[in-house]
Amino acid sequence: MTDTAPLIISRQGAVATLRFNRPASMNALDLPAALALRDAVRAIAQDGDVRAVLLQGSGRAFVAGGDLAALRADPVQAAQDLLGPLNETLLLLQALDAPVIAQVHGAAAGAGLSLMLMCDFVLAAEGTKFNLAYINLGTSCDVGASWALPRLVGLRQALEIALLGETFTTDDALRLGLVNRVLPATELDAAARAFAERIASGPTVAYGHMRRLMRASLDRDLAAQLAAEAQSFDSCARTADLREGIEAFFAKRTPQFKGE
Repeated sequence: MTDTAPLIISRQGAVATLRFNRPASMNALDLPAALALRDAVRAIAQDGDVRAVLLQGSGRAFVAGGDLAALRADPVQAAQDLLGPLNETLLLLQALDAPVIAQVHGAAAGAGLSLMLMCDFVLAAEGTKFNLAYINLGTSCDVGASWALPRLVGLRQALEIALLGETFTTDDALRLGLVNRVLPATELDAAARAFAERIASGPTVAYGHMRRLMRASLDRDLAAQLAAEAQSFDSCARTADLREGIEAFFAKRTPQFKGE
């Protein structure tokens, strides 16, 4: 993978890192970037050795939205072309057992903020600016924002963020529960790597069941959710990780999970 590729893919142990690489445009998502992201996540979905996914951006920002140059030329066709692979990517990410971590700096706007909202964890650098931005262009949102945002902050706050189109800070994002941690910019890389490695050493199958249970809970009644919990626990009870966790508990030692 060359440095001119729209997405840089790397692997360190069980952590797969996907770094958007269009720094001149603050990593605005164009069709090649969307296709590269989809193809990378397709490959991750088939790789049982990946136990955490880390999303990053090159240069001054995480992702500053969709590529407005393409939208300006042909809004209807450009949106259709872009959303196909991006929507497939989101569905693939949600189906993974491996948790997804966003490492955010500079700016997360439009589709970049939407993508961030869909991740399991968000670590942000101090000074990062956030804006859903769609309404400022006269359009509704995409890339899962209308699904994720009300679940994270509630309907009233979600409408304020979406309809006013105002920029907000890391303090606001932390208060609203849109990010997990805010760190000095100089510490973000190391902190995100350490966090991803911690996640990658955990019980990956259980992570997958837990993240899907949590997301589905708002769409089920209690009886259906209890049934889903029982089914997930049954699946986890068949893993080597659960046996290891129990043995570690009785031995009073730290469990060594294998993700299987």
